[in-house]
Amino acid sequence: QVQLVESGGGLVQAGGSLRLSCAASETIWGGNAMTWYRQAPGKQRELVASITSGGITNYADSVKGRFTISRDNAKNTVYLQMNSLKPEDTAVYYCNVRGTWGARYDYWGQGTQVTVSS
Repeated sequence: QVQLVESGGGLVQAGGSLRLSCAASETIWGGNAMTWYRQAPGKQRELVASITSGGITNYADSVKGRFTISRDNAKNTVYLQMNSLKPEDTAVYYCNVRGTWGARYDYWGQGTQVTVSS
């Protein structure tokens, strides 16, 4: 079973930046999408940004122009650069990898807390 380990969360003031990383414990084969989700207290989990094996990206409207997702396939790692952070970005951020290699797979990280103070 592939393990995803997130890092880079923390406390930052509004307007600041953080860079999240999500590293897989082993090579993930097949075409897939690597996605960051977040869940704020009392709210449903929402998609933040995703990137396919081919580099196609997708962003939630609330983070467009502020967040950038990227991936390093050689390192089995996906990143989320978050700039101009707002208090409403406060949430637990989860990494997800979903794809197919013979069979479908769907891996989740344990989450990392991001707190933006005003």
